[in-house]
Amino acid sequence: MNDPVFVIHGVANRDRDDFTTAVETLQAATGTSMVPVYWGDLGAEDRFITAALPTRDAASAPNLGPNNVLRNETPDALPLHLFANQPRTADQLEIIDAVLRDELDTDSGPLRDGLGSGGPTPDDIMDCLAAEWQDTRWLSHIDDLALLTETGRALAQMLLDMDIQDYDAYRNDGLRSEPGPPGRLRHVVRRRLRDLDRVAGAAIGAVAGRLNDAVRTRFGPGTTRFLGDVLVYQRHRDAIHARVRAQVDEVDPKLGRSPEHPVRVVAHSLGGVIAVDMATAHEPLWTNQLVTFGSQAAFFHICDPRGGQLLPYSGDSPVQLPTSLSHWTNLWEPLDMLAFAASQVFRLSDGSSPIDRPVPHSASTGLWTHSVYWDLPDVAATIAEVMNGVSATAD
Repeated sequence: MNDPVFVIHGVANRDRDDFTTAVETLQAATGTSMVPVYWGDLGAEDRFITAALPTRDAASAPNLGPNNVLRNETPDALPLHLFANQPRTADQLEIIDAVLRDELDTDSGPLRDGLGSGGPTPDDIMDCLAAEWQDTRWLSHIDDLALLTETGRALAQMLLDMDIQDYDAYRNDGLRSEPGPPGRLRHVVRRRLRDLDRVAGAAIGAVAGRLNDAVRTRFGPGTTRFLGDVLVYQRHRDAIHARVRAQVDEVDPKLGRSPEHPVRVVAHSLGGVIAVDMATAHEPLWTNQLVTFGSQAAFFHICDPRGGQLLPYSGDSPVQLPTSLSHWTNLWEPLDMLAFAASQVFRLSDGSSPIDRPVPHSASTGLWTHSVYWDLPDVAATIAEVMNGVSATAD
């Protein structure tokens, strides 16, 4: 087939030259003639989107002392009430108790030697730990098994490594006959527990701070631009469709007008919604091959039926697609929260399902993956396979 593949971009594309370059790169990788269809100038006004995004409060910044050394106080990078569930103290201490006893049973040191000679017993240690646990700022909010296990192991090792004089003081502090946890041991446990709590807080704060920054700098603007373009598309669908139709007409006015002259389309994100809407309209853009990636056509149709030749999704059976959309391959990246599957929602006119195909996640792409498809070899390979029946030239 000599007709080119029309490439429709998705949300937040405001630079025609950048988009054209991306299409040229994809064309080289797939060995397929491609025509960029640019509609970004009709999208949402997004220059000032960051003005509407919440920012990190200055009070959450790390508390630095002289020479930029972090003070003892742990920054509130993540409010404690945002932890998923408040764990039960008894459950937490049960985990630590098992680990601590296991450590004491397998180690030989001053504490282990002193267990049978007037030194602190595991029960003594756990009594002290239970008395101090609720005063921890971070550990008492943790329900992660691995972290609680390491906390118990670290606490046990700290106690095992104590100097023998500490146990002499423990035996001679005059408190072994007193009810409740022995005073000297409780002091030691409190001190070690506070050390561990600060470490846990610093670690949580560092991770939460980086996540907060990622949300504000990547997820926030990216998602907001997505919503902005969706709103504009819903209001100005006809103008955007006309832009696509005009680009097709520049190549050949007959293309897409009949089943004898179908088009081939590659579309990203909201571009996939545009392509499906046009292919299923009452006066459709006849489409022989459609490849979408990171797209939301199925999600949008479930939430708000798209109209045209499509019936609403009832949940009982997939929605029948018209003959004006012959073949559809839909790609999604595992971490792309704006990508949706199509095969459970739609059926092609021949009774088959659209092909949903995941593309592997690369750690180098980070967490915001909605824009990475253009550079993924698997995307280029799939487009080449669908459009040409050959393997892509991309590495």
